[in-house]
Amino acid sequence: MSNHNISQKRKSQKIVWITGASSGIGRETAKRLARDGWTVCASARSEDKLKSLSEECTKMPGVIMPFPCDVTDEGKVSKVIKTIEESVGQIDMVLLNAGTYISNSVEDFTAESFKKHVKVNLEGTVNCVAAILPYLLKRNEGHIAIVASVAGYRGLPRSISYGATKAALQNMAEALAIETLDKNIKIQIINPGFVKTPLTDKNDFYMPMLMEVEKAADKLVKGLYSDKFEITFPVAFAEILKFIGLLPHKLYIRLIYKITKGKLN
Repeated sequence: MSNHNISQKRKSQKIVWITGASSGIGRETAKRLARDGWTVCASARSEDKLKSLSEECTKMPGVIMPFPCDVTDEGKVSKVIKTIEESVGQIDMVLLNAGTYISNSVEDFTAESFKKHVKVNLEGTVNCVAAILPYLLKRNEGHIAIVASVAGYRGLPRSISYGATKAALQNMAEALAIETLDKNIKIQIINPGFVKTPLTDKNDFYMPMLMEVEKAADKLVKGLYSDKFEITFPVAFAEILKFIGLLPHKLYIRLIYKITKGKLN
């Protein structure tokens, strides 16, 4: 496709910026939105993977444009957003999906592992939100969708670091939604269960209701088009965890222990 044709397509399409777009849910969601005609500005650390994603989608109604970026680099994040706004156009939606996951229990828990989760999952997302908000507030419109996890609902085994950062994202998203309710800025939180991705492929334990990434991306995009604050999939798994999560702390801890004992080793 020529640069002229790409430029013409941009003018008639809405623009989404997706972080963590090189693999897993981010990659599949980028493809799904490109099929729907979006101009997808795709970011991740791997420039090669972003280029292959872009080349894979050249015949779709939309277009995928690589913008390599490490979300833990606050300055780089601001620069990428500024570049997109000036060279591509107004960003209509931001999907903050970049994250990391390392399964850890009390036996292998380290401060280093916890800090890595905080740096990528939490600080990386904060860098993106802080950089895009001034643009959205200035024009009094926009859409921010943050990928967290059902692991953020309550404490779960083998998720000491990961779950804590995802719980923080859920809290932040709720606060943002309250703050922006009268500013025409849509805030959504996405809480997936187990989805087959390179991150979950490393798990050595049973993952109930494991969902294929293509189906997960379809559910995610359907949710983005809705007015829901929370997007979950598989819904049944999320609802079960929410129901169990209503229990008092002592009962919850004992129940989760009994359910998972022997299945996580």
